[in-house]
Amino acid sequence: MGKIIIDPITRIEGHLKIECTVENGVIKEAHSSGMLFRGFEIILRGRDPRDAQIITQRICGVCNLCHAMASTLNLDSAFGLADKIPDNGRILRNLAAGLHVVQDHILHFYHLAALDYVDVTKVAKYEGSDADLNSIKAFIGRGELGPFVPRYEGDYRLSDDLDRAAVSHYVKALEIRRKGHEAVAMLTGRIPHTASIVPGGMSEIPTVDKIASILWRLNELRSFVDNVYIPDVLAVAGVYADYFEVGAGCKNLLSYGAYDLEGKNPDYTRRRRLFQQGTISADLKLQPLDLSKITEEVRHSWYESNTSKLHPTAGKTVPADEKGGAYSWLKAPRYDGRVYEVGPLAQMVTTYAGGNSMVKSLVDSTLAHFKATPAALFSVLGRHAARALAAKYIADSMGEWLLQLQPGEPTFVPYELPEEAKGVGIIDAARGALGHWVEIKDKKIANYQCVVPTTWNASPRDDSGTPGAIEQALIGTRVKDEANPFEIVRIVRSFDPCIACAVHLITPKGSELGRFRIF
Repeated sequence: MGKIIIDPITRIEGHLKIECTVENGVIKEAHSSGMLFRGFEIILRGRDPRDAQIITQRICGVCNLCHAMASTLNLDSAFGLADKIPDNGRILRNLAAGLHVVQDHILHFYHLAALDYVDVTKVAKYEGSDADLNSIKAFIGRGELGPFVPRYEGDYRLSDDLDRAAVSHYVKALEIRRKGHEAVAMLTGRIPHTASIVPGGMSEIPTVDKIASILWRLNELRSFVDNVYIPDVLAVAGVYADYFEVGAGCKNLLSYGAYDLEGKNPDYTRRRRLFQQGTISADLKLQPLDLSKITEEVRHSWYESNTSKLHPTAGKTVPADEKGGAYSWLKAPRYDGRVYEVGPLAQMVTTYAGGNSMVKSLVDSTLAHFKATPAALFSVLGRHAARALAAKYIADSMGEWLLQLQPGEPTFVPYELPEEAKGVGIIDAARGALGHWVEIKDKKIANYQCVVPTTWNASPRDDSGTPGAIEQALIGTRVKDEANPFEIVRIVRSFDPCIACAVHLITPKGSELGRFRIF
């Protein structure tokens, strides 16, 4: 029986350690460890509640806008504004979030995950006129292979043409992401760390010129998703079809929904959204979302044991870095006591099960392309395909939203800061279900809790010893070469982890939290 330790996993956000026990080439146990403690929930205590939507964006430079949305919905709820946001404000928020998420999905595939399937070294043999390939060839010729190495070397199967196309698209994706960021900045003042998403709506005013400029960039994003991103995902999936049977995980999915299509229902769990709220398992039967069923467990997390099994409204963040039996700075969120996976796969499957005709067409046509059943969705490639299809669904919807904006109409509603209140804000961020909870006393934050997507997915074992979603996805996987475990990183990256969000600072005394072996 051998042990594989990867610390940290690269090409993700933040510091994640994966430790696997392997017997006869099969993973028998897996431990997912968030190796960085950060104190955002502690930092927020005693501050003006309106600081939350500014400070929580600093949790991550990639997921910042998602935190702006969740924290602002949270404050809307606490301030009694949840059903009072003008339509212009609601639509502008949707557009900012949608543009951000589409470029984020492109980032994940091309710049984080696809390199696990593409043999970049083939570019060295390229003789042609593609400027992007020639620029990368120049780097390779000088021995400058970063950011493509160091890495584990996979069982590369793509043809020479597909390999070269994928590398060329890697460069094109950088440019299209810039266009997405430009469009977001037009709506929010800047990106990252936006300025115009605020309690009560948006401080930005739509104009005809701005709508036209954003539409032009949106059309470029849509063209890239339709003609490059989705075809590349399908091409990779066609060659690596066995990965439709790898990394299934817990097969329980949870979605908070995203992109409000109406704003008059103050209950976010029942509000009509582009993506459906709810939970679902392998039977594909959609169940309504009940936030009261959420708890966070900490038996195997470096937090005080008496803070376990608390609902986020009563949640506490009390570090205990020498706690026995703990191996992660991530808590273990559970829904009705069970492990759930969140992310684009959960978004698409809950919306599919909810009867959405457009999503059903996208998913069914993709499954038909591979002659696969819905069971194939619970896999490494299922996550990649769901992310690409979600990007298309969002991008196509934004074209309609832009035309719904009314220049000159209100985008914001005034409010007064309450003496005491409680609030909750929930959305599906790029990586899945993101929830913020706040308690206000004497016009100050008494408690603030964030339960983020990667806390769900990369959680350690809970109080009963049940492994988290990524841990379950790894268990049972066959590893061809323990010295080159590319199968492990392929599974982990399919979840698009963001540890920066999940562990809400290195210790003030600078004590060592881990030794890093980089791949």
